[in-house]
Amino acid sequence: MSEDRIIRFMRFRRGMAIFSALVVLIGVVALFTKGLNLGLDFTGGTSIELRFAQAAQQSQVSNALAKAGIGEAVVQYLGDANSIQVRLPPQPGEAAQVGKHIAEIVSTPGNQARVMQIDSVGSQVGDELYAQSLLAVGVSLAMMMLYVAMRYRFKFAVGAVISLFHDVLFTVGMFALFGLPFDLTVLAAVLALIGYSLNDTVVVFDRIRENFRKLRRADPVEIVDISLTETLRRTIMTVATVVLVVLSLLFLGGPALHWFSIALLIGLFAGTYSSIYIATSYALSMGLSKEDFIVTVKRAEDDLP
Repeated sequence: MSEDRIIRFMRFRRGMAIFSALVVLIGVVALFTKGLNLGLDFTGGTSIELRFAQAAQQSQVSNALAKAGIGEAVVQYLGDANSIQVRLPPQPGEAAQVGKHIAEIVSTPGNQARVMQIDSVGSQVGDELYAQSLLAVGVSLAMMMLYVAMRYRFKFAVGAVISLFHDVLFTVGMFALFGLPFDLTVLAAVLALIGYSLNDTVVVFDRIRENFRKLRRADPVEIVDISLTETLRRTIMTVATVVLVVLSLLFLGGPALHWFSIALLIGLFAGTYSSIYIATSYALSMGLSKEDFIVTVKRAEDDLP
């Protein structure tokens, strides 16, 4: 590859490292100060989907619930102004009766509401799901690190896991910062992003290993730049294809896949970025060299006494 066609990615690695640290720090601060807007799957309670005859005002629905003495209700639109979701803490009585009662409270003479769907989750089940979700993310990251360490070198494995942590904290931090609903579908998106990001990173690592063995006279930074340039087209095509699918889910998948799609879009950006500037930059900072890829061939005479 000619010199003028090589993109010098690593020239900006220090600035990108500072940018990444700031973004992750903002996300972590948001997690500890604001916390996640946990969905019904984790908190427990009742979710009621209401359909109004005419467009309804979110503030009016909230005020009606507050006047009726129903506190801690979360009211949000579902797709259009006629559909509203009301999330409540665990309520006494059967879910159907609770839904009917809420519909009567928020209805007005000129705009009646009817219950479309009711979901109910116990608080104990929600706590168990939350703990199991954290365990699932932790086990996934540990297994990814073990896989990369066995396939490459430990410095690659640490860089890969740091990039995965970056992707998870970036995505989850954005949900905490902007107060977006975090439920099981978003968790599924985060787990999917871990696999996607690692796959993208492994492709880059494979090319770096090949070029270290092929380009004997180039220095490590140059080899990494060449490898990233050679895989750039594949990365762009892969990301573009996945983004088209995710956008289809976002606009055509309905409310059930809305936040799942948003999480994937955020994570796709973070995963592509981290494969270039997190995983490989860490390996370089740990002294990546040709010796890491030299295959030692043991001669038969070495075993002789």
